[in-house]
Amino acid sequence: MAETLYTRKDDYIPRIAAVHDLCGYGKCSLGVAIPVLSAAGCDVCPVPTGLFSSHTAFPTFYMHDTTEMLSDYLDAWKAVGIDIDAVYSGFLGAPEQVDSIKRLYTDYPNALRVVDPVMADHGKVYPTYTPELCEAMGSLADGADILTPNLTEASIILGIEWPGQNIDDDTVHKMIDALRERGAKNVVLKGIERGDGKIRNYVAGESVEFSETVNEKLPYMLHGTGDLFASALLAAIMAGKDLLTATKFASDFVVDAMKVTAHQPDYQNRGVSFEPLLGKISALLD
Repeated sequence: MAETLYTRKDDYIPRIAAVHDLCGYGKCSLGVAIPVLSAAGCDVCPVPTGLFSSHTAFPTFYMHDTTEMLSDYLDAWKAVGIDIDAVYSGFLGAPEQVDSIKRLYTDYPNALRVVDPVMADHGKVYPTYTPELCEAMGSLADGADILTPNLTEASIILGIEWPGQNIDDDTVHKMIDALRERGAKNVVLKGIERGDGKIRNYVAGESVEFSETVNEKLPYMLHGTGDLFASALLAAIMAGKDLLTATKFASDFVVDAMKVTAHQPDYQNRGVSFEPLLGKISALLD
């Protein structure tokens, strides 16, 4: 029996510290988190970890590292008495930014901790990630209420060789168990492919028994789908859904958004498009 991780109270609007980068072009990170979580009736409070001209799949991009400002930024939050109900972290610009996330955990000890350890995919680390940043990111698994790695990110956190996308249930069990031994309370392991035209996500932890979701595997990849998955999952959680229901919702939502995206010009570069589907997010509150 899956348990809820957040209880919505009457007309209260929960506040979420979204610790992600902001891209000028290419829908991902805060460009996904803000509209998706807002549609779920949440007050999204951005903590920008970097400013990008576009997402990093483009051959050329500009990045501004915001590390030096984050301490003063969070000092100002504390000075004016801001309260936070969830801390949702994703892409980071430098290892030192992990300290800012851990500070948020200290400043808001009752906040839900959701960690999307954005580092890599399909066996390759993203261009801006150093070994030091990957190691620091992995430390956020300890104490995470929800950890949402893909197989490459899980392998980096565990310090093991990437096993590829096609792994059996026994290997999934072992990887999730190992991540929970690192301190994660609940784990959603994403992106298992077995050559049968399906893509699988698995979830297990304190709040949910080992379960899988199965969706159609579309014949193209898009930038930002991991960000959309984690944001849609958190939207469902903050609407009072249990983790298994939230995982199924997020899995379906990403597939629907990918289908919408395929109808857009230059769709393989622009990032995942989901705007026409935001009514499904709002409907979580019904």
